[in-house]
Amino acid sequence: MKRTFFAFLMVLTALGAKAITTVPIKGTIIKPTDQHIQYTGRISFTNPERPTWNYPGVQIIAAFEGTSLRMMAKPRSGYFMAQIDQAEPFKVAFRGERDSVVTLATALSEGRHLVRLMYIIEGYEFFPEFWGFVLDKGRQLVDAPLLPSRKIEFIGNSITCGYGNEGLKKEEHFDYATENHYYSYASIAARNLEAQHWVVARSGIGAYRNYDGPKKGNPESCMPVQYEYVGYAWKPELRKEQTFLREKWDFSRYQPDVVCINLGTNDLSTPNYDLSLLKQSYQKFLKVVRQHNPKAKIVLLTGSMLYNQELQIAKQLLDELTEKAHKAGDKEVYRFDMNHIDGEAFYGNDWHPNVYQDEKMANELTAYLRKLMNWF
Repeated sequence: MKRTFFAFLMVLTALGAKAITTVPIKGTIIKPTDQHIQYTGRISFTNPERPTWNYPGVQIIAAFEGTSLRMMAKPRSGYFMAQIDQAEPFKVAFRGERDSVVTLATALSEGRHLVRLMYIIEGYEFFPEFWGFVLDKGRQLVDAPLLPSRKIEFIGNSITCGYGNEGLKKEEHFDYATENHYYSYASIAARNLEAQHWVVARSGIGAYRNYDGPKKGNPESCMPVQYEYVGYAWKPELRKEQTFLREKWDFSRYQPDVVCINLGTNDLSTPNYDLSLLKQSYQKFLKVVRQHNPKAKIVLLTGSMLYNQELQIAKQLLDELTEKAHKAGDKEVYRFDMNHIDGEAFYGNDWHPNVYQDEKMANELTAYLRKLMNWF
């Protein structure tokens, strides 16, 4: 994966994903309720005409007939990656106040085609909504290939989200334009393994204490609380404004074969942490994850942003939790450490892993999961 590819990607985005705001819309409008559309990820269908979410990694997949395809979404929904058939994926932006229709493909050959869309940023400020597709006049969706039978759930923080992984300097700060979950270690590993992957991840979140949080922790907003809901409420008042954030997640909608938990970096990121509280909260959370996913293997990960003392603390903590789980009778809890960032060429924004580091981590995790799950 080379930097020249990303330069080409941005050009392709500018040329191939032009925002259209004129009305009326010509063609056949396909509503989000069309039974041919496949959805993956924590999505609220409270309003089936306007499915909404705010975690990265949500996917919308459909097969269609005709020579063109347009996508409809709420203005300012944020960024998606789109792939038509086997062509290179490209970035699609809904950032303007009036951008509600984007052209994904034109001048295709006659016949059937497949579109895969992935939401690639954290939508806790955007609250994206999918409004449907526009096809050539008289054309319809058709049956899409079945989703992969292998299922992974990733629970994590900014590393899992893909924070800053398209950034070029570690000294540069967060920008939605440089966050791309499609190129995160989680997404790449899932593609390597030909598996579905659903994501519950938020930058700055911890197992007991969010980034630079108080020593007593953030019990109102850390992962053990947020894991129970469809979306992430980054401010308490948003629970009132966004109905779906108060919606409890129905865990029967997705039962993964393996759950990968990558937490602890934010808990240990600044010195003001209480190790006993972290251990207590993580252990309780592990039991909750097991309760909701009784048949899954659970892998406790260390990420790539801990070093020295904090890295050793994290490894020892997760080793102890794994051993405790085994003694309590849960033999399906495992441990895996991904290598930390070890050079300037592997940093994105704010000292986070870039796409090269994500690819390294993905390859490490792919090999481990392939053996653990016997996914050959």
